[in-house]
Amino acid sequence: MGAARAAVPATAEDPAPMLDRADRIKTSDHDAFLKLLSELDQRSAELSSSEQWRLRYLDAWQVAFQGRYDQALPQLTEIVNLSGDPTLQVRATATLVNILGIGRHYEDAFTRLSVLIDQLPTVKDPEARYQALGEAAQFLTFAGQYDLAIGYAQQILDDTALAGHTCQGLVFKIKALYHSGKIKGTDADFDRAIDVCHDSKQELFADGLRSERADYAIKQGHADDAVTLLLAHYGEVKSYHYPALLADFDTLLAQAYWEQGDVTQARKYANAALADAVPNEFAETRSTAYKVLYNVENRQGNPQGALEYHEKYMEADKGYLNDVSARAIAYQTVRQQLLANKMQVDALNKQNQILQLQRRLDRKDMETSRLYIALLLTVVASIAFWLWRTKRSQLRFKRLATRDSLTGVHSRQHFVDEAEIALRVAAKSTRDACLVLLDLDHFKDVNDAHGHVIGDLVLKRAVAACQHHLRRHDIFGRLGGEEFAIYMPGCSASQARERAERIRQAIAATPLWGETRHVIITASFGVASTERSGYELRQLMIDAESALFEAKRDGRNRVVYGQLGDFIVPATSADPTEAPDAIGDVANHAYGAHRP
Repeated sequence: MGAARAAVPATAEDPAPMLDRADRIKTSDHDAFLKLLSELDQRSAELSSSEQWRLRYLDAWQVAFQGRYDQALPQLTEIVNLSGDPTLQVRATATLVNILGIGRHYEDAFTRLSVLIDQLPTVKDPEARYQALGEAAQFLTFAGQYDLAIGYAQQILDDTALAGHTCQGLVFKIKALYHSGKIKGTDADFDRAIDVCHDSKQELFADGLRSERADYAIKQGHADDAVTLLLAHYGEVKSYHYPALLADFDTLLAQAYWEQGDVTQARKYANAALADAVPNEFAETRSTAYKVLYNVENRQGNPQGALEYHEKYMEADKGYLNDVSARAIAYQTVRQQLLANKMQVDALNKQNQILQLQRRLDRKDMETSRLYIALLLTVVASIAFWLWRTKRSQLRFKRLATRDSLTGVHSRQHFVDEAEIALRVAAKSTRDACLVLLDLDHFKDVNDAHGHVIGDLVLKRAVAACQHHLRRHDIFGRLGGEEFAIYMPGCSASQARERAERIRQAIAATPLWGETRHVIITASFGVASTERSGYELRQLMIDAESALFEAKRDGRNRVVYGQLGDFIVPATSADPTEAPDAIGDVANHAYGAHRP
């Protein structure tokens, strides 16, 4: 690290301005940045100790930019712990927050971010200050804390010393506004930010906004506009060698081509998205790409290929949704821990004050002394009470994470955890158990025709109808959208089919009232048993999903068991598929959430 500067040829440029230029152009002219970095690495022996640390940071930044996070993490940690340069430590910490978030070390990332935010008032270097504010804005958007993210982005825009980063500040702010639903992809703010980024030669950030605009176009049913926008900038995105953004473009193109009905192009870009995705990362792009490939194989009549992609989609989607929940829990946990630590420090300060006062009170009137002690003890008791309330709020937050906020039944992850525990118990005693998946028929039509408020009321009515026929030990959960699951312990296949049929009849017979009086509710059921599927929840899910798919295909509003087409025909003669307000389609729901 401390090697003496070697003699520099007369024609060679001094390393200091080369480092400045490389730092300045790393996102605006990435190819030139890579050439400068290569030359500086070759001349590292000529650099002073502080310049070598700065070069190490740029090398680590480039490794992270390429998605090689496992290599970047120790390099950045070494810079934070050993460089001794406060400015470089702030910049390395900001990059570490990003890597820890991508690596799903959320509590560590939020803890480091809190330290970084506390250091902000003392950070004078403009580049370090920009990185700290920018990382706070991006990571808080990633964690769903949109208002906080908007505030940090606005600080970049308001700081005159950061005028060179107006493009980035606008991009961070607009992304937070868009994902919070406060602006649309067609708003003029997008045009203004893209123009600013274009003028400052920050096309990487401009293309990041274009991906959000394409996402909005697809959601609004304008897939042609999305394809035109994405292909116009696809070449330059590939030239950045930035896997995250390229995977985003590939995924959006796969979605858009699927909406257009171009199966070949949809498959091509979905596979490209998977190839470009960051390894071991549960990103929404991976989940969406598998879903497109599942739809492609399903449409082309390849059930085996469709099933394989459906399994991968379920795994990726489950990982992504668990990540979203983990980010929120980690944010609240760290926030509560910081609050508790602050209150504990305050409590210790109060206790020290009590000790000092007790020494003084020895020289004062005993009655006055008792009053002072009582007052201070009350303060300490109040702090202890607030500490207890803080702990209780943490426990309440974790309890809320186990329940679906709309229907009150088990959330998807809690259902999976409880069902896996129950299956292990059943396996030890070799007792039969069954899994029932049910999906409300034509639910998308209800949302389209009557709005999401009526759709929520319909979901609550259906859940209430189900709960009348559940036993005390049954486990009832919402997997997502209009799809639910019931684990029935100690239940044979024939019993499960009979119980599922009673539930189906109860849902179909639910009385019409209030704002939902024009809505017809029916549901399709798929049943799987441990007798055929074994005691692994994953296999039970696959077999029940297959049975549910067959129930949908055979006309809906029916119960199907197993892979051999065993089913119960509904008692009514009317065809529920002809009802104008019937609910949902499990093939479209596909056991997961859509892109936010």
